[in-house]
Amino acid sequence: MNPLKRTAPALLAIAALVSAAACSADPPSAQPAPGRGATDTSVRQQATAGAPSPAATPSSSTPARAAGAAMSPLKAPLRIADITPMGEKVEKIGVGFPIIVTFGQAVKNKAAVESVLQVQAEKPVEGAWRWISDRKVVYRTRTYWKPHQKVLFRALLSQIPGNESAKDVSRRFAVGAANISVVDTKKHVMKVRRDGKLVKTIPISAGRGGLVRNGVDVYLTTTGVHLAMGKKPVETMTSGWMGVTDPKDPLYYKLEIPWAVRISDSGEYVHQSAGAYQFLGRSNQSHGCVRATPAGAKWFYGIAQRGDVVQVTGTKRKLDWRNGWSYWQLTWNQWKKGSALPTAVPTPTPTPTEDEVG
Repeated sequence: MNPLKRTAPALLAIAALVSAAACSADPPSAQPAPGRGATDTSVRQQATAGAPSPAATPSSSTPARAAGAAMSPLKAPLRIADITPMGEKVEKIGVGFPIIVTFGQAVKNKAAVESVLQVQAEKPVEGAWRWISDRKVVYRTRTYWKPHQKVLFRALLSQIPGNESAKDVSRRFAVGAANISVVDTKKHVMKVRRDGKLVKTIPISAGRGGLVRNGVDVYLTTTGVHLAMGKKPVETMTSGWMGVTDPKDPLYYKLEIPWAVRISDSGEYVHQSAGAYQFLGRSNQSHGCVRATPAGAKWFYGIAQRGDVVQVTGTKRKLDWRNGWSYWQLTWNQWKKGSALPTAVPTPTPTPTEDEVG
């Protein structure tokens, strides 16, 4: 695997904290990171504003009022700066996708805000919010979303005490096929299931290990449940992440890598192997990425959706839940502890009507 040289415009809103970057030229940050992938072209897409229909509006605003009873009027209305993923007209998303909401300012009364956030699915599953910063809250389901459906997110911001002048916000998502891949780093294969059916077995080569920094072997692929975060048909990868920038250095490299699907903030990808095809299916030789055959990598790139599940097994390096969209690393009970409400509300509001999801 080879690290990313950051040359593209800022594309993808992320939340990450990693001890060592296996591929990235620079450590990830809480700000939108450049070069995240071809599917990340409009993550700043403006949320659709508008009042919710009566069918989706709670019978009263009591939960928000009770949670925010002590909340003083805001100097400026609380607004949403970003919603990830993008809407149904822009992309289809995988069954592991989180809903990431970033506010334009720090949220002081998180319980009041959380109480006015709604998630409605045509095929409901239990879910809960977790605050990962003063400005960012993430919705994750207990089990993966059901595929081939619409999910509606609503933020009834006008119901927050002191925030009545704010506009309510909504976004509708389109869930695509259930693409769930398992990378076995010991058997050197990636098996891809689509809607429960095994559709492809791809020979791979994962991280070889052997470069330890701060007690972490950064050449190992991280074991855990990753999500696809974006993709690019060609990604520029260099040795700069190791501090090697002199072309005369034996460790220096700069490569154009085809069919790159990013699965973490520490720079892990599923991508076409840059030669060395003899190792695919036989041994681990990468710097941490999952290298695949040209045909396998191109096929995987073609079906990849943001939010697709890529589970890596067999290495001693564990994936940190704060590394990109790796929220599935937490158990359900651990996840719910991040809610600001006394008990995380497990059930969605009623299934939207045809007019609402349309």
